[in-house]
Amino acid sequence: MALFAIGDLHLPLGVDKPMDIFGKNWENYVERLKANWVSTVSDNDTVVLPGDFSWATYISESKADFDFLNALPGRKIILKGNHDYWWTTMNKMKEFIAENGYNNIDFLQNNSFEYEGYSICGTRGWQTPSPSLTGEDKKIYDREILRLDLSIKAAKYPDNIIVFTHFPPVLKDYRENAMVELLKKYKIKKSIFGHIHSSGIKNVIEGDVSGIDFTLVSCDYREFMPVKILD
Repeated sequence: MALFAIGDLHLPLGVDKPMDIFGKNWENYVERLKANWVSTVSDNDTVVLPGDFSWATYISESKADFDFLNALPGRKIILKGNHDYWWTTMNKMKEFIAENGYNNIDFLQNNSFEYEGYSICGTRGWQTPSPSLTGEDKKIYDREILRLDLSIKAAKYPDNIIVFTHFPPVLKDYRENAMVELLKKYKIKKSIFGHIHSSGIKNVIEGDVSGIDFTLVSCDYREFMPVKILD
């Protein structure tokens, strides 16, 4: 058994929005992702998808993307990204999963899951705060802090928590902020995130910051290969 993560799949199987318009690196990426996943992940493994799973606007449009994901090996845990417009209430998403027989897919929001003595917690997050973050953006960010706190408090293993977010909790210019302080408060050792692509990667911090190991798993950055987090 192993725990993997890969984010920002941006699957276009239910809508006409191919990703190759963003560069050659995205050509045939669905086929490449499938081949890498099948060769790496087993049915006994768990894969966390930290946001931007599907380009669908409504959950009904996302069925082809969920069919694709459901057919891949392993248990999947999805959290919300800023482009997951299909994301609706937890009850409606659970109904959608049950109606379509997706028995290996779960959603991470205000809750937690377990993997081999570790708790998987997380939330979408929002723009990394700067002095200019005000108004509605500040309200959204503060709400995401509360969501992450709820998720962490739901953990079965409070001493072994791995936090997943869509937005990076930290960037080079803003190493100290409310989300980092929350991670430090709960003594979180691993923070996994996505969202960042292409030229934005230069602003990303990976590795140890204030005792927390940060890891970027956006799929184009990782060559569409699931990243092993734990054995």
